[in-house]
Amino acid sequence: MLGLTDLHLDTSGFCWILLSDMCDVHQSSYRIQFGTTSDFASLLWDSGTVCSDQSCYIPYSGPALPDCETIWWRVRVRDNHGQDSGWSHPQRVLAGPREISALFITPDTPEDAALSKGKLLRRAFTIDGDIASATVYATALGLYELYINGARVGDELLTPGWTEYNRRLLYQTRDVTHLLRAGENAVGAMLGAGWFKGDLAGWIGLRNVYGQRTALLAQLEIRYKDGRRQTVATDELWRASDGPVSFSELYHGEIYDAGLEQRGWSEPGFDDSSWCEAMPLERPAFILKPQDGMPVRRQECFPAQRVFTTPRGETVLDFGQNLSGWVRFTVRGRAGDVVRLRHAEVLDKDGNFYTENLRSARNEIVYTLRDEEEVTFEPHFTFQGFRYAQVVSWPGEIRPENFSAVVIHSDMRRTGQFECSHKLLNQLHHNIRWSMKGNFVDVPTDCPQRDERLGWTGDAQIFARTSTYLMDARAFWIKWLRDLREAQFANGAVPFVVPDVLTGKFIEGDVIANAECLSGWGDAAVICPWTLWLAYGDRTVLSECYESMKAWVEYIRARATDGLLWNNDYQLGDWVALDAKEGSYFGATATDLIATAFYAKCAEILSQAAAILGRDEDAERYQTLRKDIGRAYAQEFFSPNGRLVSPTQTA
Repeated sequence: MLGLTDLHLDTSGFCWILLSDMCDVHQSSYRIQFGTTSDFASLLWDSGTVCSDQSCYIPYSGPALPDCETIWWRVRVRDNHGQDSGWSHPQRVLAGPREISALFITPDTPEDAALSKGKLLRRAFTIDGDIASATVYATALGLYELYINGARVGDELLTPGWTEYNRRLLYQTRDVTHLLRAGENAVGAMLGAGWFKGDLAGWIGLRNVYGQRTALLAQLEIRYKDGRRQTVATDELWRASDGPVSFSELYHGEIYDAGLEQRGWSEPGFDDSSWCEAMPLERPAFILKPQDGMPVRRQECFPAQRVFTTPRGETVLDFGQNLSGWVRFTVRGRAGDVVRLRHAEVLDKDGNFYTENLRSARNEIVYTLRDEEEVTFEPHFTFQGFRYAQVVSWPGEIRPENFSAVVIHSDMRRTGQFECSHKLLNQLHHNIRWSMKGNFVDVPTDCPQRDERLGWTGDAQIFARTSTYLMDARAFWIKWLRDLREAQFANGAVPFVVPDVLTGKFIEGDVIANAECLSGWGDAAVICPWTLWLAYGDRTVLSECYESMKAWVEYIRARATDGLLWNNDYQLGDWVALDAKEGSYFGATATDLIATAFYAKCAEILSQAAAILGRDEDAERYQTLRKDIGRAYAQEFFSPNGRLVSPTQTA
């Protein structure tokens, strides 16, 4: 019997997996259909029978899809034994709008530029017929949560994520048919500073990197059964107000005063006469792109394992696992009572709560109770890296069952695991997996806890291959690589972090204040796409990234001596190596040896990528370059007797 499973459609095309009870089975042909209904009575596209064993990343090649409608697709395959799978179960796709007419609207005043308040926006509207479907497209400058008739729309967190906002701002698409009703309705949004205007790179004090005001863009498309259409979009008719989130920052945590809640604010019938008018905010339409990465979601939950008192007298919760996320707590007290939690990864050598490694990041949650009702609370626009939480303030007895740690990360499916008879190897694998979870919160970061949490390109390229063994990380990396290409400079140089918030921001005396680009870091432009090709066999990744890969290699060629030895630029080399001198982060290995080795590797990868893409002249050209670099490398870094001039393990 032949069957199909794991059907999905993403930005690279159609994918499915064959199931069979026989041996030596492979696909010999496929056929894909697109229809406006799940019975496929009206076809939009039929691929016909295609003789191919390809079952991943098959591009859609039919006509333009109808605007803002639900489309269905299915596939059937035949194998080398003549078996037919029959049609798969219909799969649904939400077609996007041909254009978004909504305006960006902001609830912020100029005085809010230095603040990190959460803001509220709302709009009432009327439904006057039977709804066939309703789809909302939404994004924000900042972070947002969307509500319709009091219900949260979707379960994604920290939307719209972090991108090169001035070039790419992702919008999310959701079916909201079930949330609408006849008569009066209301749509609302809560906004937070997030990466857009909040604190970034705390050690050099960045804020308002992309702008000084948060803003919302939303477009609700309603299709009635009688064929009519209705659009509810963000415009000057929306109303704005402060909310219960008086402060929220990714590094510092959140302050939430339940006494400032306006109950029913996102429901019809709410009196918003005391609210202000939302103001339009100019932003170019070209930056809007459909969601192309994996959304961040809640993944796991760990109950507090114990409450203990440290030698300093601190009351501390232990969740038993270092993670990225937040503490969910259930509390009862009196109006005005305050809950205050601080977060940390480790205890010091004496067993006390330790936060020195956080630097300026405060990582605390402050919640003020509204009344005597029992409430369960989770923060909105922040996350912490922690295992321990210090309970600084709490009304009543502190019991472990009132606390749990919610794990969040990009929604990647686990694909690989390792287990053996050696306890320490198993623990090492466990730590690596949790390091990935903690640092894959929309962008591949260096750390999830201190005042940094940036997408360092060096960290990304060195961990990329590991990530593809552990998780289905393909879409995660594709999204990040698109931001890398947008951040790449005209001369081919690649910034230290992506999204790029550091270029030109370092002060004199910083170790990379004068560096334009770094070997090992910028090489992510070549190594990461190649890693995705090795792991997933997706030619579209190489095709999409090829010019960026080539630009990076040509950048090095222009900087290198005789185009071969990269030995005349500032480099970090073997950063934080164990053989560094006392008080230094620089390892003992010569930085030009490392830089030239990476250069050779990138030339080799580029040659192979060119061959795969049928760019034969480039393939030959960069293979020749690789050989020439190798000869220059041998002459420069080996003695006539073959001794390596830099006698280190790294070399």
